[in-house]
Amino acid sequence: MLKQFFYALALLPVLWLAGCATSVPADPTSTRSTTAATGSGASLPGTPDSNFSVYPGGGLKPLASEPSLRSRSVQSLSPPVDLWDRVRGGFAMPDLDSDLVRERELWYSSRPDYVARMTERGSKYLFYIVEELERRDMPSELALLPFIESAFNPQAVSSAKAAGMWQFMPATGKYFELKQNMFRDDRRDVIESTRAALDYLQKLHRMFGDWHLALAAYNWGEGSVQRAIKKAKNAGTGTRYEDLVMPMETRMYVPKLQAVKNIVATPQSFRVSLPDIGNHPYFQSVEIERDIDVALAAELAEVPLADFRALNPSANKPVLLAASNSQILLPWDNAELFQNKLSAYNGGRLANWTAWVAPTTLNPADAAKRVGMSEDELRNVNNIPPRMNVKAGSTLLVRRSASLNSDVTEHVANNGYLTLAPDVVLRKTVVKAGKKDNVASMARRFSVSAQVLADWNKVSTSATFKRGQSVVLYLPAKARVKGSAKARGKTAVAKVAKRAPVKAAAKKKPVKLARQ
Repeated sequence: MLKQFFYALALLPVLWLAGCATSVPADPTSTRSTTAATGSGASLPGTPDSNFSVYPGGGLKPLASEPSLRSRSVQSLSPPVDLWDRVRGGFAMPDLDSDLVRERELWYSSRPDYVARMTERGSKYLFYIVEELERRDMPSELALLPFIESAFNPQAVSSAKAAGMWQFMPATGKYFELKQNMFRDDRRDVIESTRAALDYLQKLHRMFGDWHLALAAYNWGEGSVQRAIKKAKNAGTGTRYEDLVMPMETRMYVPKLQAVKNIVATPQSFRVSLPDIGNHPYFQSVEIERDIDVALAAELAEVPLADFRALNPSANKPVLLAASNSQILLPWDNAELFQNKLSAYNGGRLANWTAWVAPTTLNPADAAKRVGMSEDELRNVNNIPPRMNVKAGSTLLVRRSASLNSDVTEHVANNGYLTLAPDVVLRKTVVKAGKKDNVASMARRFSVSAQVLADWNKVSTSATFKRGQSVVLYLPAKARVKGSAKARGKTAVAKVAKRAPVKAAAKKKPVKLARQ
């Protein structure tokens, strides 16, 4: 008896697997619970409620045709070898069938080189995106959305300043906690931008209850779609995606995605060849504890620099900051190699760059002298255009030196900013002082520093001018001053746009001044 009992226990897993694999319509006369087939301990609707699982007796019986099972597909005991098959298996959005879809199918299929570049570029990121979609129980069609947004280029920037492969606008990126500063832009980061995009799409789907409308809102804005729906209701027309009045870009948005979906579903029908993408991770993350040059990191990982930047596109400077970009992505087979070579590295400093905060407003030439760099290199690495000065408090990326040889602090790495101001040409102007005029009153009138005005006239800041005395000023070339050196009586008045600190120098030639 005991032997029969253990034999029955041994058969239970086999019976359970066989029950899971069947998909034949249910026997309507069966009253057995099907909880064993679901793998949960709860009874399905329409079955007896009990506190324990009831396993089928006798021969195998088909699963009950319950509503909760109709939307679930039977899972294979082995995962698909090709990622494209995995993507196809997760299609869950309703198909859109229209002339616009046909037109987009023709457009993509007639450009095989473009499709090949897109899919080859996307092969680095697709596995991760599909994993995230499955984890959130979202349709796998959404993994194809970066084809529409950016052709899977994480460095893409639109004319409206949307960035990254998911094309986040700056404000939307900040709303979804994508950091944007002079050292990093998480709108380009593979992991962070994907997290934010899927968060946003889930939010929109909850809002509209329809994936096509959610996609329209992702492209056009949720407020715009809500107003379009309200307008359609007031007009007594339909409120589906294809019924709404939308801009052409949004009108074409879902048809583009549907066209790419159709091509992925049956590429042979469109004479398109998709690259082989294995159903396994392409990259993994590695933590860094010290600042390290991008070029050195790629060298240690034995990864081409272009491929390294493709996996770490948010790092837009020549150095990776441990306080900000502590997680870097590397091809799966190169991650361990990088860690081993980094631990054994004895080639000197890991980073040749650090950050420096400008103590005062400076022109690039003066700033370069202070940090021991050439002006051209300072401009290039910090993207400073011509005829622009660096405002006080700005953070600059500079070469390491004996006095600047530490890793960038967390505060600077996460909050560093660069503010530029245009040069202003100053011209020497002479005005006559009025009754009771002094350095302070003249400085207020012309919106300049009292110390600077005193230096221009080689007097102290407490000096008082005699009525009619000539006072030297250096003002913006466009500022108009009433009166002249020969004017007498009232003090000349000049309207200067903004207060501007000026170096103490009274030269005859025009000088340049940084506008605050």
